[in-house]
Amino acid sequence: MSVAVNAPMAGKLLSVDVKVGDKVKKNDPVATLEAMKMEIKVFAPSDGTVASINAEADTNVDPTTVIVTLD
Repeated sequence: MSVAVNAPMAGKLLSVDVKVGDKVKKNDPVATLEAMKMEIKVFAPSDGTVASINAEADTNVDPTTVIVTLD
């Protein structure tokens, strides 16, 4: 079952810190975004393997944006 990792709030995606095929554990950081002049880490909600990266750095994201999909 695939798990979507969404942006927790609106902001600018600074970096995606994983690559397709990487294995992640629950609470591992997968991306960093900037909102209200703060850097906010986005964490994996569960263990899995990165199946796809759906957003690019230096783009604006919001809570409907899927940044990474885990399998």
